[in-house]
Amino acid sequence: MTQMRWLELLSTVRLGSNKHSSEQARSPFHKDYDRIIFSQSFRQLNRKTQVHPLTQHDGIHTRLTHSLEVSCIGRSLGMLAAEKIKDALPMWISPADVGAIIQAACLAHDIGNPPFGHAGEYAIREWFDDASHTDFLRDLSPEEEADVRQFEGNAQGLRLLTKIDYHPNAGGMRLTFATLGAYLKYPWLSKTIASQGNTPASQRAKFGCYQAEKEILKQIAEQLGLIQLGPDHYCRHPLTYLLEAADDMCYALIDLEDGIILNMLSYEEVEPIFLSLLGDYSVPIELSMPDTTWQQKIAALRGRVMKRLVEEVTTAFARQHTEILSGQLKGSLLQYCSADIEMGINRAKELARDKIFEHPHKAGLEIIAHQSLQNILDAFIPLTTPNKTLSFKEQRLMSILHRAGAHFGISHYDNIMQVLDIISKFSDHQAYNLAQELQGNKVGFF
Repeated sequence: MTQMRWLELLSTVRLGSNKHSSEQARSPFHKDYDRIIFSQSFRQLNRKTQVHPLTQHDGIHTRLTHSLEVSCIGRSLGMLAAEKIKDALPMWISPADVGAIIQAACLAHDIGNPPFGHAGEYAIREWFDDASHTDFLRDLSPEEEADVRQFEGNAQGLRLLTKIDYHPNAGGMRLTFATLGAYLKYPWLSKTIASQGNTPASQRAKFGCYQAEKEILKQIAEQLGLIQLGPDHYCRHPLTYLLEAADDMCYALIDLEDGIILNMLSYEEVEPIFLSLLGDYSVPIELSMPDTTWQQKIAALRGRVMKRLVEEVTTAFARQHTEILSGQLKGSLLQYCSADIEMGINRAKELARDKIFEHPHKAGLEIIAHQSLQNILDAFIPLTTPNKTLSFKEQRLMSILHRAGAHFGISHYDNIMQVLDIISKFSDHQAYNLAQELQGNKVGFF
């Protein structure tokens, strides 16, 4: 049975860099974390939707606060998992190193998401699906067409990390291969449109790399020794399973608090889910104190539940270690924990789906969000046609793209991808304001 090796999986070599400098204070993986957190793309997550678009409430999660919380959980998972498999790790790797790799990868896990969250992804996909826009796809290859019709935040994130921020087309952030590997939840290319058929934009299979970054994916896989499962299709890096678990834990449980703040849920609806996940842990005393607020109660519950989940997930990781290294683990680590954990996580997701995702207020804002991105695409995508003669208005629109860093050439695909790069970096409010300006409703955005 072919197995990946930790010696290669924890590579400190940096994409796009030949330097081999070392520092006493920081490991290479801590340096990855710092590069991500100081990047402009990460900063833009501050006003991007986690669940609730265009929110004005300061206490609601954004992509930035969500990513910070996921990175904290990821670090704990990485350190404890490393302790449990330490005999299999290279001598020079400490649990803190493994924790730092996952912490950095978790910090970046949503960095490629467009404004308005998943509603933004659907808006972009549906614009290119529209029959009236097929002329913009006419000279693209089937693979390139699949990329633009299936805009994917994970693939956009890889593009930002490896090609756009810091060192354009020369390694991007120049992160270690270990961190890039842990980031890659879906180390394969998009499927062709033919394989997608008439699948709705909201149900298309996820992927982690566009055609434009195909060689970068291959370089990452070869450097780390990821097992190849098919053409341009590799198995996951083992640490990606811990990243995924951290994201699921935060998304399913902590984000319920936003529903309470926005009066979409009551604390009484959420408390039983947390209690069901305590296992053998005792019920926090805060729940029986007469003057305790719901915020204090849920914080006490959250702390104990997360501690149990970290223990369970890392035990599952150690138990499935051989299968993971063979690239054969099916599903997520949460499925290999105690049965009550998967049930509790699913209950939390069902509650969010029924009471939050279908809430009329959220639906109304998503309609606004969807139309905002459609307006922006209506304005900018027609400019991507190579050698196009521009009208006065189009020249003004092109000047906006130039200021944002676009430099169009003879490749229609590359031009479209540059527009998507710019749009995906917008915060919710930037995208909304620009869409208003393009409709003549607001002046002075730029």
